[in-house]
Amino acid sequence: MQQETRLPRNGKEGALYGIIICTLTALFMTTLNTSLGMGKLNGEVVVSILKVFPIMLVIAMILESVFIGRIAEKLVGKFTAPTDSFNSKILFRILFTVLGMSACMTLIGGIAGNGISSATFSNWLTNWPRNFLIVLIAESLVIQPIARFAMVKLHAYQDHKSNAAMSIEDNVA
Repeated sequence: MQQETRLPRNGKEGALYGIIICTLTALFMTTLNTSLGMGKLNGEVVVSILKVFPIMLVIAMILESVFIGRIAEKLVGKFTAPTDSFNSKILFRILFTVLGMSACMTLIGGIAGNGISSATFSNWLTNWPRNFLIVLIAESLVIQPIARFAMVKLHAYQDHKSNAAMSIEDNVA
């Protein structure tokens, strides 16, 4: 049976896969929301992004791995059958993960940028739908394919390395 090469096969690969996705998404959304909040992209905005990005990345990694990812997996199980295609399961996983992460990170980003106030919560109501749609498109068309491509390349390298080691063993024996 051929293993799936587009997804992680173990915990280390899962961590790498998650880091790729969270890094690209957090960088993209931090840049977008900071630029929108501060006007245009200039040196001051870039410095602000560089200050906020590591914090948002850590928050996103923890939030996705501890809460949102687990909830998304359960929802995928409820909305798909074992016989459903890889693509349908991935699309549901993206939808549920983006739904939860965009809601949480829009609120957390608003608090990080403006503090806790009534404006933060009222801005959430207008910013979250925009963020959800942008992240859903970015994850579906760019970010997830990049992470899956990285997994394919990693697995090809591992398979090549394994085959080369087997070939050496066969020649020695």
